[in-house]
Amino acid sequence: MRFLAVALLLGSAVALAGPLSQRPSARLFGDSPETFAPGRCVVYEEGGGGGVIGEPRYYLRGSVIAAGVRTIRQERCPIVPGRRVEQYTRAEFNRLALAYPCLASDAGPQELQAGIVRLRVSDWETPHERKAENAGRLYRGHFIDRELKKDMEVELEADLLGPCAP
Repeated sequence: MRFLAVALLLGSAVALAGPLSQRPSARLFGDSPETFAPGRCVVYEEGGGGGVIGEPRYYLRGSVIAAGVRTIRQERCPIVPGRRVEQYTRAEFNRLALAYPCLASDAGPQELQAGIVRLRVSDWETPHERKAENAGRLYRGHFIDRELKKDMEVELEADLLGPCAP
């Protein structure tokens, strides 16, 4: 299961030292580049945690248009002073999600390599409960701040995606 949890969002926002570093998403292109071949069906999932009954899984599914390793610039995360991420409004959470991957520290901007997949959206299921407002990229028919529409294009890091179930 792959999802963007609040803990992962800030837990992954660390300063990297040394020469141009690679995020795990960039390393995937060396390990299994066929997973992200154009036309392949991929899925991004959130939720699904819980015990016996479990929480529902939400998803965004589509086909790969293009994929590759790209140099990106990490900036400082847009943190709201005095509030935890769980207390953010949707707009505040969206600013953070759009800045990801970002730096939680006061370190200066850094460049690194990330594996980015551009996909054409075919279908989705998003949460509508208020408690999901600041829990992930999918919420009330939106991907971050954009209304989901069939055939729209979105970009995600490769390690957030999995192959579609057969």
